[in-house]
Amino acid sequence: MAVMPRRSAVVATPPETFVDVARALVGAGRVVPGLTMEPDGRSRSWWWPLPAASHRTLVADLVAEPSEEGQRAAAAGLADAVDRIVRERLVAARATIVPRRPGRPAVPEAWARALVSADPWLPTSLDVAKVQALAEEVQAWVRSGAVMGGRLRLCLRVHEPEREARRRAARLWRIELLAQDRDEPSLMVPLLDVWERRAPFGPTAVEDTLVALGRMARLAPELVDVLEQAAPTDLVVDDRTIVTLLRDRIGPLDDAGIAVLLPSWWSHRARLGLRARARSSSRQAAVTAGSIGMDAIISFSWEAAMGERRLTKADLAALTRAADAKQSLVQVRGQWVEVDPARIGELLATAGTAGEATAAELLRAGLGLDHLGVEELEVLGVDASSVDWLGALLDAGLHATVESIPTPAGFEGQLRPYQERGVGWLSFLGRLGLGACLADDMGLGKTAQLIAAVLADPAEGPTLVVCPVSVLGTWEREISRFAPSLSVLVHHGATRHGDEPFATRVTANDVVLTSYSLLARDLDHLCGVQWGRVAFDEAQQIKNPGAAQTKAAHQLRAGRRVALTGTPVENRLSELWSIMQVLNPGLLGSSRSFRERFAVPIERERDQEATELLRRVTGPFVLRRLKSDRSIITDLPDKIETVDRCPLTREQATLYRALVDDLLVEADESDGIARRGRVLAGLLRLKQVCNHPAHFLADGSALAGRSGKLKRIEELLEEILSAGDKVLCFTQFAAWGELLRPHLERRFGVEALWLHGAVRRPTRDAIVERFQDPTGPTLFLVSLKAGGTGLNLTAASHVIHLDRWWNPAVEDQATDRAYRIGQRRTVQVHKLVTAGTVEERIDEMITAKRDLAQRVVGTGEDWLTELSTNELRELVALRESEID
Repeated sequence: MAVMPRRSAVVATPPETFVDVARALVGAGRVVPGLTMEPDGRSRSWWWPLPAASHRTLVADLVAEPSEEGQRAAAAGLADAVDRIVRERLVAARATIVPRRPGRPAVPEAWARALVSADPWLPTSLDVAKVQALAEEVQAWVRSGAVMGGRLRLCLRVHEPEREARRRAARLWRIELLAQDRDEPSLMVPLLDVWERRAPFGPTAVEDTLVALGRMARLAPELVDVLEQAAPTDLVVDDRTIVTLLRDRIGPLDDAGIAVLLPSWWSHRARLGLRARARSSSRQAAVTAGSIGMDAIISFSWEAAMGERRLTKADLAALTRAADAKQSLVQVRGQWVEVDPARIGELLATAGTAGEATAAELLRAGLGLDHLGVEELEVLGVDASSVDWLGALLDAGLHATVESIPTPAGFEGQLRPYQERGVGWLSFLGRLGLGACLADDMGLGKTAQLIAAVLADPAEGPTLVVCPVSVLGTWEREISRFAPSLSVLVHHGATRHGDEPFATRVTANDVVLTSYSLLARDLDHLCGVQWGRVAFDEAQQIKNPGAAQTKAAHQLRAGRRVALTGTPVENRLSELWSIMQVLNPGLLGSSRSFRERFAVPIERERDQEATELLRRVTGPFVLRRLKSDRSIITDLPDKIETVDRCPLTREQATLYRALVDDLLVEADESDGIARRGRVLAGLLRLKQVCNHPAHFLADGSALAGRSGKLKRIEELLEEILSAGDKVLCFTQFAAWGELLRPHLERRFGVEALWLHGAVRRPTRDAIVERFQDPTGPTLFLVSLKAGGTGLNLTAASHVIHLDRWWNPAVEDQATDRAYRIGQRRTVQVHKLVTAGTVEERIDEMITAKRDLAQRVVGTGEDWLTELSTNELRELVALRESEID
């Protein structure tokens, strides 16, 4: 039934529980407009909860108060929460139901306007009698569509035609009518027991059943004949009615509390369609060992299929007879198949014809993402067993079938077994001209694997490595260390263009290193070279398809394309699309189709089917191994992560409260892009206060004794430095690092290294070398943006995150500067959170959503700017008990 508001002073259920249930109902669209007359004579518009049968337990638990007064209060609390959430969304979207027109509005018009307004009240000038009449009509209408109460639930069970009747053109199916106990589903009796009052469902069982039958007839009009019977127990229908019932009516009936007991074959019914059978040729066999890529043209033929089975001539003849008889269901090889007579002719005409498609199109068709030009028929799959490499991609067995490549000649060192498998995979896809995303966990040696692949899989032309400026020196050193025989050119700096032509200089080297900042700037030079291989290190740098460097990456000419990243998705799935579009253009379709097919279902609806399909599509081209998998790496020490909650000082609390008040006012007074900008700026100011008043005020005042977080930093460093250990301290604010450095140097009498975005590459490399030196400084302050990726800082056995980043993937990247191959000691990670503030609430949200991040879906800061003002208030409000 609809949950309508009843005023009460008693609310035993916590308000946050109301909000959780309300969000679930609103998200499912289970709301309905309402109208009430209040005791004081005023009239109020509502958005009421209209729970479906699937929400019965959820709502029942919420309103399960011991007293009737408590139940009324809980129902009112849920109605209030639903009404508030729906209004906020409608107001934000500037929704309208009826256009405004001059003059005094009629009662229905005033009600419609109030439904999309922040003010729910109707004008007091309206005729009270007309408002009351409309309110009664609205309530009667809502109750007619609400889920039936009581113990009894109507059920429909479908029975197949008798065996001897299955060959007839007009077969009849029987729908048995049953009554089920809602609380004891195993108790189910024929409806005859209800009519004869033998069913144990209480004195209102007959009336409840009649109401349910009427509702069933409204939702499934093809069953309306059941109302012609005085005491119906079953109904006989044709197969077209059965298809409509099972395909289109189950959801609406279930929402209304009426169950349809599916026949066992329906959920596993075979589908009719086409399968494409790829054909091998001498030309294709010859190029398999060379470079073919996703643009390779492959011949194929169509064959009619039922699921995984190829249909014979006898099967096709049976389908033809069914089409001629206008049947909607037919049995083929003992299986019921849904038949669309209008499409059978097209299926028969297409089967046996031949065509050509690119490898990418066949791969997409095999995964259900492309129709190969037959949009009116379903493509059930692709058989590419005659084209070995394409068959391996479609069978999702590529990683298991690719052979490892032992440590190649010229490589100084010994590859680990998982790295040898990675080199084999890179080489296999490279020879096929297919792009590869090596997404191993940070610290598992992606750089070493690419260097080994350059040696093991020589390409015609030099390898171009594009990376952040901060790791140009690291690449140069790693190549010199692992493959000293490779000649390297660093294309960077003001003197990068010498007297010699660019193409001449680069082709004289095995590897060319350049930065993302130069990718678009020097595109004309870089596009003038046919590269043997191009590798994008820290490939999240090309996650934005509209960015100049991403567009430039598309234009580079290379036989092999590789992306190296520990986080293929930082903020949203569109980033994965952007990276894959650079590696294998067209594989994931257009940006729009990818959003509709994958991004929205996975990010918003947690669609497991879409998640699995995306994994299958990208699986052959993405290789990801985790440090936590002991079968991958056995000698990496443990990582211990702790969250340290620090209290606010009184000074911090005063500043925090004032900023919260300002932020909420700004959020209320703005909208759109301006509101998002102000919310984000306000949250950053709150984080600065959480760090230290002097960080927010920027007044150059002393630091000592004014911040609970600074006190905890000093306690941690006292213990770490006294033990002779080295420590990395990450902050997202360069200004905070500038303040901390001299304070900590005076406080502990040590040198504090400081790496931030303004440090130029030679100095940056020298700082890293000093810290890695066992005799070098022990305290290293690092800007998260400048040093969160690409650096090897295994000299540190402690990591402190001075202020939390909203995105756990970015934090993990920073932590793994220390927790990576080469680390011999347990790494202690401290994440500092100011208790009772927005930092603590965000930490709770990130923890709750980490499972989503592990499904390659990250969470960035932008989602915070979309919160309503009430949600924002809950997020930033200060918990007074946490003040020191």
